Amino acid sequence: MIQGSGWRKVAVFYAPLFAFIFGLLFPFYWMLVTTFRPDGELYRPWNRANTTPFWTTHPTLEHIRYLFTDTLFGTWLYNTMFISIVSTLISLFCGLLAGYALARLRFRLAGSLGTSIFITYLVPPTLLFIPLAEITRTFHLTDTPWALILTYPTFLIPFCTWLLMGYFKTIPKELEECARIDGASRVQAMVRIIFPIAMPGILSAGIFAFTLSWNEFIYALVFLSTTQQKTVPVGVVSELIRGDVFYWGPLMAGALLGSIPVAFVYAFFVEHYVAGLTGSVKG
Repeated sequence: MIQGSGWRKVAVFYAPLFAFIFGLLFPFYWMLVTTFRPDGELYRPWNRANTTPFWTTHPTLEHIRYLFTDTLFGTWLYNTMFISIVSTLISLFCGLLAGYALARLRFRLAGSLGTSIFITYLVPPTLLFIPLAEITRTFHLTDTPWALILTYPTFLIPFCTWLLMGYFKTIPKELEECARIDGASRVQAMVRIIFPIAMPGILSAGIFAFTLSWNEFIYALVFLSTTQQKTVPVGVVSELIRGDVFYWGPLMAGALLGSIPVAFVYAFFVEHYVAGLTGSVKG
């Protein structure tokens, strides 16, 4: 609670909070307004009479119609959703088993292995896409969704493992030991006791992996070349920017519609996401 007079509360708390919220939300507001602004208003100079730069007086769906009829935006959405879901499931499965093993099983170099996995996550993707491009070319996966499905786990699995390893450490071992005393095997105790308790951490890792896959740009730009195989981040940028011409209306419409699935996921699971991150940090 902030102590002091009213102006002190405004200067210390409310003014910075308002500035932060304004700076955070204004790009999304501008994206929304540009999506529904007709071209006549969009390219009108600011010094002209009756100019309304921060809202539109004649909203239109023309840019969204252009996106779905004159481009392959629907196909890009499907490609992005398919690649993100499959790569997230693969990464979550591997991270779940690796995180449990590093947190629960006792073997030599377990601590060093956990640290090395986290360091692996810190390697910039720009350093990895050259050898990964050679691998995908060798196995004839270039310009297919599997080029991304099999390369995204290279940076998703280390993060999922690190996050789940920290969350598993917050769960008391006594619960698992009691299950084993009652006759359950390690796998049964892991699946029936530990995994349900760790569900906030699992959801948190899954949401973060899905977000990284959905927004990834470098690998998708390098590994996918044909228009039919592109994802939303690459398709919107490569097909709606031609030379020095920017189609701002469809660009903002594509960015807005491409943000909705991720916002939808966070809106429903934000409590589990925060709980998972908190548990991981404590662990």
